[in-house]
Amino acid sequence: MKIYNTISRKKEEFVPIDPEQVKIYVCGPTVYNYFHIGNARPFVVFDTLRRYLEYLGKQVRFVQNFTDVEDKIINRAREEGISAGEVSEKYIEEYYKDAAALHVKKATVHPKVTENIPEIIAFVRGLIEKGHAYEVDGDVYYSARSFPGYGKLSRQNIDDLETGARVEVEERKKDPLDFALWKAQKAGDELAWESPWGLGRPGWHIECSVMSTKYLGETIDIHAGGQDLIFPHHENEIAQSEAYTGKPFANYWMHNGYITIDNEKMSKSKGNFFTARDILKEYDGETVRYFLLSGHYRNPINFSRELMEQAKNSLARLRNAKANLKHLEEHGEEGGMSPAEQEQLAALEKYREQFKKAMDDDLNTADAISAIFELVREANTFVKDGASREFAGKCRELLCELAGVLGLLEEQEEEGVDPEIQALVEERQAARKAKNFARADEIRDLLKARGILLEDTAQGVKINVMK
Repeated sequence: MKIYNTISRKKEEFVPIDPEQVKIYVCGPTVYNYFHIGNARPFVVFDTLRRYLEYLGKQVRFVQNFTDVEDKIINRAREEGISAGEVSEKYIEEYYKDAAALHVKKATVHPKVTENIPEIIAFVRGLIEKGHAYEVDGDVYYSARSFPGYGKLSRQNIDDLETGARVEVEERKKDPLDFALWKAQKAGDELAWESPWGLGRPGWHIECSVMSTKYLGETIDIHAGGQDLIFPHHENEIAQSEAYTGKPFANYWMHNGYITIDNEKMSKSKGNFFTARDILKEYDGETVRYFLLSGHYRNPINFSRELMEQAKNSLARLRNAKANLKHLEEHGEEGGMSPAEQEQLAALEKYREQFKKAMDDDLNTADAISAIFELVREANTFVKDGASREFAGKCRELLCELAGVLGLLEEQEEEGVDPEIQALVEERQAARKAKNFARADEIRDLLKARGILLEDTAQGVKINVMK
């Protein structure tokens, strides 16, 4: 498997530190609101990376944090008249709901900043002792120039960075590039802890260094997140982590591309800012996931209603293929596969290899999806009325195996047909047998109006639920 490593700007063979277990850290949400569609992309992309590594037989220790200490949380708490802790817990629960809808698995560990304050304080103290940080009136800053490799991830010259628009300027800092590790308590700030520098709270960048080190070790395999985190967040993580441990922080850095909305940058001022919750009211989570995986993760992707409808229709084709195979698996010819079916099943194996080849090439989910559609196309020519149940079942298993790696076609199987629907289907069958075609057509139209399509096949009536 090859991964494009942001720090080297090239694809590299992926060799984990431990051949049996891969350690991944992905930056999680700041929990003051529902996460937006831009956040959803890294959640889905790196969940897919995890699934694929597990598919290859690896154990994956996957850590994704919750930032529950931040000004936005404090401001939301004031707006809603509740504590900052209540805001965080509320939106952590909402994260889990939306992530589950997108088929994003829970991380091995979901650490919170508030649960790691002693470790953060110890880390900051260590940086001061090593000469990489300094305290000013209760604030502690990291000295960027004390780390020789500063700028190596973003490929920016440290002198050029000093005049960059994104560099925070504050008079008390010794250098404009320096960034806060610990912030002194402000008036009315309820999020504050005792520290050697007085009451205060952690800066943003320090939390991920501490939690990655605590839960995964000093050097990890993969650190991942959105492209917007390369600088300053991930750059600062590298500087403070490697200055503290003297070891490489992460061997591979992966970053997904931006999402635009109707070809424009997402922004609240433009009125094109959408949370995942907004979109999930109109499209099911699997359709959103399919859309997010339909392009290569490093490329920008454009969100539009037209493209979402295309994703919905494409996913419907896969769902229908699965349903048709399941129907033939239940109602096809009994007995084992014929010699011809055995040959055809062997011919379909090439699509598993095609799928793996795409995924091994820097997680190319777009080409992996193409392999699945080619599998479906060929399976449709092989598996028809008269096919054996075993053959249909094997084809369905292969389809679900590959789609499952992408977190698709995972919707729960129907737990039987609604008794009222079943009664109408049976009444229609009786009407057809009695040649009362007017009543049979009436029942068919009635069910269609309720989103149920009936298909008469050689194996009996097939009930399809319209999406």
